[in-house]
Amino acid sequence: MNRQSGTHESKDGSRSYPILSRSKLRLHTVLSETGQAFTLFFQTLVQIFRPPLQFDLLIKQLLLIGVNSLAVVMVSGFFTGMVLGVQGYIQLKPYAVEGSVARFVCVSIVKELGPMITAFVLAGRIGASITAELSTMKVTEQIDALEVMGTNPVKYLVVPRFLACTIMLPTLTIFSTFAGIGGGFTAVVALFDVNGSFFLLEAQKNLYVGSVLISLIKATSFGMAIAAVGCYKGFSISTAGGAEGVGTATTGSAVISLITILILDFVLNHILFNILGLV
Repeated sequence: MNRQSGTHESKDGSRSYPILSRSKLRLHTVLSETGQAFTLFFQTLVQIFRPPLQFDLLIKQLLLIGVNSLAVVMVSGFFTGMVLGVQGYIQLKPYAVEGSVARFVCVSIVKELGPMITAFVLAGRIGASITAELSTMKVTEQIDALEVMGTNPVKYLVVPRFLACTIMLPTLTIFSTFAGIGGGFTAVVALFDVNGSFFLLEAQKNLYVGSVLISLIKATSFGMAIAAVGCYKGFSISTAGGAEGVGTATTGSAVISLITILILDFVLNHILFNILGLV
């Protein structure tokens, strides 16, 4: 071995690079897991339209994901709006355009931070919960038992969670958006003595249907991504993983969900604003 160059020399005289080999192995693993995740995603889409329609399981997940997350989503949105209001006013005041703070808060919350903050909250709260639940079922061989009984695990376990995330994230985004605008209103009116009626009028002028549609498109995509990542990480654990494997999968699910949300946000911004020309 050549320690200075970090290479290994084999018997036939050829050199191998451990760092390069590990990088190739890691890349192969990432691509393989991505392919498996997309396979599960498309299987889920197919199973959605196949009977029976399990409304009882769907309603249970809607309550768990939506209703139980409403309070934390609204609190997060409210304080995000307050931060935007304070920062916006401070940055705009030197240019004597502090009256535009309502537009700044409204546009930022509706188009970007509303769906993003909601997705981040649900990725940490719901995505990790889905992974922990499914990986525990995998380790304890409950998923294998479903297959033995002739029940499709994707139909029974993944579809209700996928639909619930897809439905509830846009719904929660609406609440988060209004909470954010309310937080911005509270901050600038209470701290900087801005006229409240003027703030609301400016916010109303800049609240376009197209902006709301963009927000809902992003939220729907984020919800699908959170559910897909959470379910895949739960299914991908081996039965020999044990409690340690469940913890690793849960942590990985939250991290991957956050990264996926950021990547999706960039892609959607490019498509919606640059290619389609929406404003």
